Amino acid sequence: MTSPCTDIGTAIEQFKQNKMIIVMDHISRENEADLICAAAHMTAEQMAFMIRYSSGYVCAPMTNAIADKLDLPLMNTLKCKAFSDDRHSTAYTITCDYAHGTTTGISARDRALTCNQLANPESKATDFTKPGHIVPLRARDGGVLERDGHTEAALDLCRLAGVPEVAAICELVSERDVGLMMTLDECIEFSKKHGLALITVDDLKAAVAAKQ
Repeated sequence: MTSPCTDIGTAIEQFKQNKMIIVMDHISRENEADLICAAAHMTAEQMAFMIRYSSGYVCAPMTNAIADKLDLPLMNTLKCKAFSDDRHSTAYTITCDYAHGTTTGISARDRALTCNQLANPESKATDFTKPGHIVPLRARDGGVLERDGHTEAALDLCRLAGVPEVAAICELVSERDVGLMMTLDECIEFSKKHGLALITVDDLKAAVAAKQ
């Protein structure tokens, strides 16, 4: 039976060319697919596409080093009356917007610009207002070989493609069943309809392991 997934080398090459990639995780984990794009050259059109086909909750995985430089502390280190760890140990930081040339921060244009500047090595902590409308995530340093989540998958895609180590991701929602996430069958249809590569976290783990 032919695999519905894209060859990992082809997917990485497309990612390098600033195309979005669909990454599916394990059935035993979230069993969800994320749309992932390199943040450095993300366009407003790509952000609008992400918002349209997700719940609109766009996150920006990055290295701990970048998050430290931009002063993006983990949310669970901030003082609050109630606190509970995310069950998948997702490392959410305080949210942010780029402070220059944006309006409210919520538009696709503003959010794309925020992602661009999170990936800009010249950016400083003071270039961002906090809280904002993009949700940075701190990836584990060991990537998918340490934690097989979409956060780490996004960063390993950046590394394999040789682009700045900040991405934009969102979880795809079902177009058939309102209120549910997109299933694997839907992801296959979606990837064909929009000409997007479809890979799994396991594909990435194998590619990363082969590089070591």
